[in-house]
Amino acid sequence: MSRPSSEGAGGGKPGAVKHGGSGGPAASAAISVAAAAAASTGVSSLPGPGTSAAAPSFSLTVGGLQSPELTALFECPVCFDYVLPPILQCQAGHLVCNACRQKLSCCPTCRGPLSPSIRNLAMEKVASTLPFPCKFSSAGCLLSLHHSEKPEHEEVCEFRPYTCPCPGATCKWHGALEAVMPHLMHAHKSITTLQGEDIVFLATDINLPGAVDWVMMQSCFSHHFMLVLEKQEKYEGHQQFFAVVLLIGTRKQAENFAYRLELNGNRRRLTWEATPRSIHDGVSAAIMNSDCLVFDTSIAHLFADNGNLGINVTISMC
Repeated sequence: MSRPSSEGAGGGKPGAVKHGGSGGPAASAAISVAAAAAASTGVSSLPGPGTSAAAPSFSLTVGGLQSPELTALFECPVCFDYVLPPILQCQAGHLVCNACRQKLSCCPTCRGPLSPSIRNLAMEKVASTLPFPCKFSSAGCLLSLHHSEKPEHEEVCEFRPYTCPCPGATCKWHGALEAVMPHLMHAHKSITTLQGEDIVFLATDINLPGAVDWVMMQSCFSHHFMLVLEKQEKYEGHQQFFAVVLLIGTRKQAENFAYRLELNGNRRRLTWEATPRSIHDGVSAAIMNSDCLVFDTSIAHLFADNGNLGINVTISMC
């Protein structure tokens, strides 16, 4: 993807940048005892699918073991995440999560064969009675959930690490929200930042062939916003432009703002108004759902001036 350089927009303002094993016999014995105990107790005090709770809000005791001790028995010896249903074991009874199992040729605990697959129904019953902490608990998430809800929550968890919000797949950085802006300033120095709630986003050389993206930052209301214009070739000879505003912040914070994109020129006006997306969602999600300003090359040429397209961007608080 090419990233041409940018020029200034009205009033001298710069334009957008284009831009080890654990376990063993003792662990297996503990797992077997816990499974047998839980299977016979008929626990009914824990939330099932459709409910969730903060980690400190309840505790289960089985055979003298508290909930955290029981969930520890489900720890995968490879990735240290939890082994969740469907639960498969090796011939010696050791567990490994399904994601790691697909990458292994032998049991990481005893080095025995992983096939044929043996289903551990007793451990699945135990798992159905336990609250499992979110995998991002170390980052601050306090939720514990039924195993069936855990994957879906973790996809949208606000404590999930942020990836670099720049379009394209070249930058593999990820980290905490507070580290996003320092990363952009250090690794993507060519991106221009304009101050104010009403600015002009200038995309230069929009007639360049192939897929191109233009990026600019806007700073107002003590927050930073990323403005992205992306050109894609949907099929041969037909190109579309997608313009969207992302907040360098959480989804909840994004709900406090609104943005307006406006194309003006030749006695014509094209306007798009929406709530900015969080960079947790990313540009691709907005484009996939058409939750952005979409127009083709013929529309772009109606508003362009010598191959340059100016987009008025206004950020407001709700």
